[in-house]
Amino acid sequence: MIGVESMLKLLKIIFQIGILYILYWAGEWVAETLNLSLPGSIIGMVLLIFLLFTRTVRLEWIGEGAGFMVKYLPFFFIPSTLGIMQYYEIFAGNGFLLIVIVLVSTMLVMGVSGLIGELYHRRGEGR
Repeated sequence: MIGVESMLKLLKIIFQIGILYILYWAGEWVAETLNLSLPGSIIGMVLLIFLLFTRTVRLEWIGEGAGFMVKYLPFFFIPSTLGIMQYYEIFAGNGFLLIVIVLVSTMLVMGVSGLIGELYHRRGEGR
């Protein structure tokens, strides 16, 4: 039997994931309404960062829900991996190019993330 505390924690996580989903949906709506080529998920993420920086949304309001989603992130890649396996012939001749693209994009993401983290850390020390 599930305890009351476990049930409350589950409801809290569901509510927090709901907040994240609303921000995702808002980003999709903005992208579609303004006919932007930028994906709505990216716009939603920028909106989330803006709301966190302005403290309109506090980290405590979404932290456990985001942590839950990150914990189970590998499960979200299973459908895309199966899709790649299904359309193997499309990727077959471009294996080396795909490896280069993955490596370069990974390094760029790591570099930019590191720079942003370092700037944010320095900003926090200056307070």
